[in-house]
Amino acid sequence: MAAERHGDRTLAGEEIRSRTASFPGELHDVTDARMVAEEFLFDLARVSAPSAPEHWDDILLVVTELAANAVQYAPGPFELRLRRTFDGVHVVMHDTSTAEPAPRPFHPNSGGGGIGWHLIHTLCDQVSVVRGDHGKDIHVFLPW
Repeated sequence: MAAERHGDRTLAGEEIRSRTASFPGELHDVTDARMVAEEFLFDLARVSAPSAPEHWDDILLVVTELAANAVQYAPGPFELRLRRTFDGVHVVMHDTSTAEPAPRPFHPNSGGGGIGWHLIHTLCDQVSVVRGDHGKDIHVFLPW
């Protein structure tokens, strides 16, 4: 895997605090980002089970959509940060594009995508975009 992992990787204490991984921005990095998120959730679940089983899948789906959007719309590297919050998980996806994401029309009969940004807004408690000179951070908060 091409990811560089940083952050707390131990189960010492009562809490898994965070996980960070950087990716070069290639197509297979979408899967790698999902795998990093799944490792984080596995470690987190060992000390704090999710309040509902679907929270696990929702977090993985959102990470996958954010990583896919980073690869498709923001050429270059991206970084995934996951952090346990009081009642959920804070996910930050940093990419190289300064363009704010916008929903696209979704046409299920013709394919072509368009559902990812809608899914993210539906599954997350909060979504915000912070733009900077060298890209943007997309912050999402999901229940755990």
